[in-house]
Amino acid sequence: MTNTKQRLVSLDALRGFDLFILVALGPLVLSFTQAAGPEHFEGLRAAFTHVDWEGFSPWDLIMPLFVFMAGASIPFALSRFRNGANRALLARRLVKRVLLLWLLGMVVQGNLLSLDPSRLYLYTNTLQAIAAGYLIAALLFTNTRVRTQVVVAILLLLGYWAAMEFVTVGGYGGGSYAPESNLAEWIDRTVLGRFRDGAGVDEAGQVVFAPWYHYTWLLSSATFGVTALTGVFAGSIARTSWAGMRKVLVYAGVGVAMVALGWLWDLQMPVIKTIWTSSMVLVSSGYCFLLMAVFYFVFDVCHLHFGVDFLRVYGMNSITAYVISEVVNFRGVAHSVLHGLEQYVGDYYAFILTLSQVLIVFLILRTMYKHGVYVKV
Repeated sequence: MTNTKQRLVSLDALRGFDLFILVALGPLVLSFTQAAGPEHFEGLRAAFTHVDWEGFSPWDLIMPLFVFMAGASIPFALSRFRNGANRALLARRLVKRVLLLWLLGMVVQGNLLSLDPSRLYLYTNTLQAIAAGYLIAALLFTNTRVRTQVVVAILLLLGYWAAMEFVTVGGYGGGSYAPESNLAEWIDRTVLGRFRDGAGVDEAGQVVFAPWYHYTWLLSSATFGVTALTGVFAGSIARTSWAGMRKVLVYAGVGVAMVALGWLWDLQMPVIKTIWTSSMVLVSSGYCFLLMAVFYFVFDVCHLHFGVDFLRVYGMNSITAYVISEVVNFRGVAHSVLHGLEQYVGDYYAFILTLSQVLIVFLILRTMYKHGVYVKV
């Protein structure tokens, strides 16, 4: 039986696994295969690259798992706020977390620190998706029962689908899931306008949208919320008094069912991560449940903690790992010291710089972990 008053090892390890893939393994694989000849590693590179539009690759799971894990922490962090307790404290906590995540998202996206008003975009980043999903899931968790949460999750998925299928505005929507004609695209263009990522204003004062940018955020916030809610369900299961193997079987069973339903729905509503379709939520959350089954079995049932400290280095400071990896150019630091190697290693010099960045970030995180410094948002 798990002592729920302690941190769940599997949650920290899975969060660390997600961040390790994002900020270390993924960049290293892509950099090495590029140097060694990408034509020889097409399958491997595809696993660490987003699909162009429809479909789902392992790399496409990184962001949903991030949102899922944010939801999974809610039952552990916010249970004391249920049933109307400490409402003012809860409100302050949620507002603070959402605002900090929103600002960090703008920093990571490279727009806030540019100090250029023309590059100020409002809703563009994974951290902001986490903020939106977390807020929806936290409010539901602290104010409603599990049955209500499940019903709301289903309604949000169906509501997103119905809007995409049956609402038509100016050539957008009406069942289209193409990049330039789906309803979510129209909503973001209309509401965000110049403040949408990649947008600008031409000499005539007209907003011009970047032809390469089709991520959507506003309508997709509903499905961000569902992804976070599936994490809440996973965290709630972990806090039950059920036997460890029963939890593993429940995680696995729910995961298989959601993946199957998601790919079945794909026959009518495509699995598209870029616009966070309802079918994609089921597929990605199903995979997250399967990962929970594996990690819970290894770390909380079998108590095989080999490597767990390595994963916790990333997992206990996940926001820090993501932000410094995206914002600080440690490759430049490495280049200032190692530039003499370039003439000898050729194409592999870029890999050496990437490896240097990964190692520097890891050393920072390991030092923080060793001294018990955890930056929480």
